[in-house]
Amino acid sequence: MVRQHRSFMEPHHQNLVFPLLLSLLAVGFSATDPNDVKILNLFKQGLKNAELLKWPENDADPCGSNWPHVFCDGNRVGQIQVQNMGLIGTLPQNLNQLSMLTDLGLQKNKFTGTLPSFRGLSKLRKAYLDFNGFDTIPGDFFDGLDSLEVLALDSNNLNASTRGWMFPTQLQNSAQLRNLSCMSCNLVGPLPSFLGEFSSLENLKLSGNSLTGEIPTSFANKFLQSLWLNNQIGGGLTGPIDVVTTMSPLTSLWLHGNQFTGKIPDSIGNLTNLKDLNLNGNKLVGLIPNSLADMPLDKLDLNNNMLMGPIPKFKVNTTAFNSNAFCQTTPEVPCSPQVMALIEFLDGVNYPSHLVSAWSGNEPCKWLGLSCGSGAEVNIINLPNFNLNGSLSPAVAKLGSLTQIRLQNNNLIGTVPQNWTSLTNLAMLDLSGNNISPPLPKFSSTVNLVIDSNPLLNGNQPEGSPPATGTGNNPPSAGTPKNPSSPGTGSSSNGTDASGKSSQKSNLVLVVAPVASVAVVALLVIPLSVYCCKKRKDTSEAPSSVVIHPRDPSDSDNTVKIVVANNTNGSTSTMTGSGSGSRHSSGMGESHVIDAGNLIISVQVLRNVTKNFAPENELGRGGFGVVYKGELDDGTKIAVKRMEAGVITNKALDEFQSEIAVLSKVRHRHLVSLLGYSIEDNERILVYEYMPQGALSKHLFHWKSFKLEPLSWKRRLNIALDVARGMEYLHSLAHQSFIHRDLKSSNILLGDDFKAKVSDFGLVKLAPDGAKSVVTRLAGTFGYLAPEYAVTGKITTKVDVFSFGVVLMELLTGLTALDEDRPEESQYLAAWFWRIKSDKEKLMAAIDPALDVKEETFESISIISDLAGHCTAREPNQRPDMGYAVNVLSPLVEKWKPFDDDTEEYSGIDYSLPLNQMVKGWQEGKDLSYMALEDSKDSIPARPVGFAESFTSADGR
Repeated sequence: MVRQHRSFMEPHHQNLVFPLLLSLLAVGFSATDPNDVKILNLFKQGLKNAELLKWPENDADPCGSNWPHVFCDGNRVGQIQVQNMGLIGTLPQNLNQLSMLTDLGLQKNKFTGTLPSFRGLSKLRKAYLDFNGFDTIPGDFFDGLDSLEVLALDSNNLNASTRGWMFPTQLQNSAQLRNLSCMSCNLVGPLPSFLGEFSSLENLKLSGNSLTGEIPTSFANKFLQSLWLNNQIGGGLTGPIDVVTTMSPLTSLWLHGNQFTGKIPDSIGNLTNLKDLNLNGNKLVGLIPNSLADMPLDKLDLNNNMLMGPIPKFKVNTTAFNSNAFCQTTPEVPCSPQVMALIEFLDGVNYPSHLVSAWSGNEPCKWLGLSCGSGAEVNIINLPNFNLNGSLSPAVAKLGSLTQIRLQNNNLIGTVPQNWTSLTNLAMLDLSGNNISPPLPKFSSTVNLVIDSNPLLNGNQPEGSPPATGTGNNPPSAGTPKNPSSPGTGSSSNGTDASGKSSQKSNLVLVVAPVASVAVVALLVIPLSVYCCKKRKDTSEAPSSVVIHPRDPSDSDNTVKIVVANNTNGSTSTMTGSGSGSRHSSGMGESHVIDAGNLIISVQVLRNVTKNFAPENELGRGGFGVVYKGELDDGTKIAVKRMEAGVITNKALDEFQSEIAVLSKVRHRHLVSLLGYSIEDNERILVYEYMPQGALSKHLFHWKSFKLEPLSWKRRLNIALDVARGMEYLHSLAHQSFIHRDLKSSNILLGDDFKAKVSDFGLVKLAPDGAKSVVTRLAGTFGYLAPEYAVTGKITTKVDVFSFGVVLMELLTGLTALDEDRPEESQYLAAWFWRIKSDKEKLMAAIDPALDVKEETFESISIISDLAGHCTAREPNQRPDMGYAVNVLSPLVEKWKPFDDDTEEYSGIDYSLPLNQMVKGWQEGKDLSYMALEDSKDSIPARPVGFAESFTSADGR
């Protein structure tokens, strides 16, 4: 067989061999592209220890001379391989002129400075730049990398001066990308969804960055083999992990050191190739699925989560599962039936973290919200006001000893399980204040069923059931309001936000000294003394009281509506009058117009208009007490803020008196109006105009839960201008200068037309003259406090300007001023916003996603961003006055036409007038639109230079 082969040098091959040799010799002796030589020399010159390269001196032909670490294709440089050589220095910024470069290996050296742009390196397939000291990556680095297959940027602290970076959209043009590694390279923000759109991507390693948000759904069903997203700084990634269970080729999945939530899905068993799974240090809850226990993994780490139930028998070689809420400490030992039933209950309400952390072990009698009888069996579930979200589990029926189930004032949905009727010992079932759906099961007549304030039930009850009640043997606790739309729901004194839920973590203990001067004290004392002198000896002898409120727009005369309450029978009637001190007889009791400035209203009037403070009229609840909606005979709605007896302290009374003192002296269309107050016996009640749309915070942070439409950008601009006008009036245009001290989104209330008004004046202080500051005890809300106030306790009007700047940031981002659940660097909105506001890309990424902002809107967003930064300057003297904010905002908002658009809404009344002048105007039949010019021109200072000339005194400022 060997003899059958011809010699390579036989004649008929010679014609082919010699041309080939000549071609190779020609290549060998060809000169390297001069520009490539230039770039290589610049590469060498940038090094402090270039001798390590061993590149010959004065040799202008790297390709012909076979320079070490340089590989050519013809006369062009194709590769530079200098990995792990200890090279120190910088790279030439025109490195991308090596246009035929296919492979670049610079890893594990000590290169520093700015990475050169790789723009236009269309032949580049592999770039290893990891484990160096590069500090900057240019924005066009990824442009035109059409052939890129492997990119490693690990352990380079890139763009630290601008607080990090993220892969730009240009990277998605690298359609052949197989391996992308950028561990500890200072990535920030959410994972780009386009990373999940690479059909060829096999390994994605982004550990040790500052990534946030959820894993995009675009990652579903991708062919990744390794996915490392572990150990994110500042909180990390959130949301469920269901999407990763669709990546069937996965062999290594590292998700540890994040904030992933929810259950480990049963579909985890679909990852049949998985060998290494690390879920350590998340917030995963629920039972370990059997599909996971049966996986033949090499390594599994479930430490430091919130997993519950029994520990299964794992097939994995190496397992770690400490620091969870398991019922037992030994694998394969079952939980008690009670524990399993309660875990199923938690499953229905989505495993709230405050219960999961408290419900560990195998003894439920010690668990939060549960009580047991003598037989160590759970007989009471008592979890009102626990912010439970979800549905009721049929598993509760397994707890046969239950006598009481109290779940009032949560956010429960769905139906009541039919099998709950089998609880033969059940005596009380309180589901009031939820959103339960019909049909209701038919419970025994021995069950006290409380279902009020469930809108979907509409009072429907199962046929033959005992009457459902709103009280029962024990009245339901008040809790989360269903429509927090009244003044005080966001008060710093009551510690609630617009949803009525506790926000104690962000509020300070509020301490208030009396605001009023001696004259203000007299204003309070004189009416109270008159009232006490006239107070009835018993109910039957009491004179009636009145509520004075603006006339309807349809009124053709200048009369004033007077609602008369008869203390004998509690009935009301509406009368009109125009003369000062006029009296009328209604046949129901005596009425009179109280002297100007007297705002006292009898409790009986307020009982009547709120239907005796009925639960269905409750709008909100907080530390101060409860706010109720009331409706007068003519349909006018009011908000009634009733202090509960248990919170009547000196501090609370100070705030009560301060609110009256301030709001009885100032009046403005963008300040919530105080209509009256009551101080009978132990009652302390404030009465305000009703604001139907509730607090701004509800529309910014809770609009999804309330099923509202998100605020548009134009509407947010209008709200910002309204607030600025109201605060400008308080600071500089009222007859005295006031400092609010607690301006925040939950203290900004919205009317039906989304006109905004500032509320809650319990912390108001008189402002000192000029630039002086006044020292006061700290009060307000963390996140909105100006730094000098938080540190020294000194206040000027500039503390309100700072708070206004934070509100602007909330309007821009849809984020709360302070949220300890956010990553550490962004918990405090003002500090984080300052860091990102000057970077257009980051600012656009920070804008509230609900806005769906277009590029053309960015100009106004930039203006508001700059204004927010200006208002939150560290030094108070660097912050503008509120008049400046009005000037900035006014051109961005469509011109307001008070005589066209707003005349009907405000009935032509100038709310900037002190109340005594307004009441006097009503009594004298004056046109109140012009009273500011006639009667108050001396008390209203001239506008600062620069105000828009189109605004007149009729705008209420």
